[in-house]
Amino acid sequence: MQLSEYPLITYKETPVDAELTSHQLMLRAGLIKKLASGLFSWMPIGLKVLRKIEHIVREEMDRSGAYEVSMPAIQPADLWQETGRWEAYGNLLLKMEDRQGRLFCFGPTHEEVITDIVRNELKTYRQMPVNFYQIQTKFRDEIRPRFGVMRAREFLMKDAYSFHLDQPSLDLEYENMGATYNTIFTRLGLDFRKVRADSGEIGGSVSHEYHVLADSGEDEIGYCDEEDYAANVEMIEGNTAPNGGKLSFTRGIEVGHIFQLGDKYSKSMNCTVLNDKGDSIYPLMGCYGIGISRIMASSIEQNHDESGIIWPEPLAPFQIIIVALNKNTEDTTLTKSRKIYHQLKESGYEVLLDDRNERAGVKFADADLLGIPKRLIVSERGLDNQTIELNFRDEKNKIDVPFEQLVDYLEKLDV
Repeated sequence: MQLSEYPLITYKETPVDAELTSHQLMLRAGLIKKLASGLFSWMPIGLKVLRKIEHIVREEMDRSGAYEVSMPAIQPADLWQETGRWEAYGNLLLKMEDRQGRLFCFGPTHEEVITDIVRNELKTYRQMPVNFYQIQTKFRDEIRPRFGVMRAREFLMKDAYSFHLDQPSLDLEYENMGATYNTIFTRLGLDFRKVRADSGEIGGSVSHEYHVLADSGEDEIGYCDEEDYAANVEMIEGNTAPNGGKLSFTRGIEVGHIFQLGDKYSKSMNCTVLNDKGDSIYPLMGCYGIGISRIMASSIEQNHDESGIIWPEPLAPFQIIIVALNKNTEDTTLTKSRKIYHQLKESGYEVLLDDRNERAGVKFADADLLGIPKRLIVSERGLDNQTIELNFRDEKNKIDVPFEQLVDYLEKLDV
C-alpha cells in the first residue's frame, strides 16, 4: 500500500467527545469514523486490524471443533416471547415492525435463533454434542453509548452455542472453550485474566469473563497468579485467594464471556432430543462470546504512548512502514524506497510506503500514530552509505542495515 494513493486522513487534535485513549487514537488515526451516537464506519486500515482479529478467532474456533454458521441479524419477536426475553431484555432490544405489522428485533445475541435451529434439525443423541459459532454484527440500544467502539450500539461479535446430552459433556466443552479463549487472547498479544463472573441477563449457572488488564477498564477485578485465580470484586470475600494467596487488584476490560446455560433455553422453547435410551430430554447449552471490535480498542488501551498506537505484531495493519524522506516525486530516495517496497512485498511482508510529498515531521508523526511495528527510513545519508535505518515502534534504538542484507536481517528478526 502506498500512502500517496491511499485515502488516509489523520488528525493532530484530540476529539472533544472522545474520553478513552483508544477512542481518541482510533479517530485521530482514521481507523473509524463516527456516523451517529454509538455507530461507526470502519475505514480501510481499521478494517484490516478487525479482519486480523477475526482471522485468529476463526482459526482457533475451527481448531476447537466448533462449526461456523451465519444466522439472520433480524429476529422475529415470537422466538424472544417464547423465552420471556422480549420484555425482560428491556430497552436494550431494538424493536421494529415489517410492512405486515409483524414484530422483529435487531439481534443483540442469538440463543433463541440457534435453539430454534436445533429443535427443528437435531433429533437424536448421535448428533450431539455440537457447537455452532458465528462472527456477526450485533446491536444493543445502549442508553449512553460511550468510549467509541468499546461501548457502541452496533458491534462485531463472535458468539457460539453448544448443545449437550448431560452435564459432564457440557463441562468438557466449557473447558475446551476456556482453553480456546486462552489461546485466542494469547495469540492476540493481550495481557488478560480469566475471571469468575455473574451470568447477567444471559442467564445460567457457571460463568467466566475474560478481561484485558487496563487502567481504563470499567470493572475491578482481584487476581492471584500463583493460584491461577481471578474474580470480579463483588464476588470476592476478604483479601485473599481461596487457598490463602495474596490478591492483587486492577481494572479490566471485558472482551469475552463464557456461560453454562443449562436447559434455560431448550426447556422454554421445548427443544428436545432422544437420548441413547430413547427418552426425550432437554439438551443442556453453553454460550461463548468474544467482542471482536472491542478487542481492538482494548489492545490500544494496553499498547500506546503519547505519540500514538503501538500495535502488537499479530494485530498490526502492516508489519513494516517505509518512510521515504523525499523532497519531490523525482527524488532518488523515493525511487529507492519503491524498490525496497516491492522487494519486501515479494518476500511476503505487509508493507506500507509513505511516498507522500510531506515534511519528514509529518511522516514520522503519522507513523507513530498508526503504530506499525517496524519502520524503515530511506534518506540521502542512507543512500550515500548504502544503508537503511530500521527502528521499532516500541523501542528507541536504531539500526543501520545494508540494503543488500535487509530481507535476510528482517527474516532473522521474525524467527
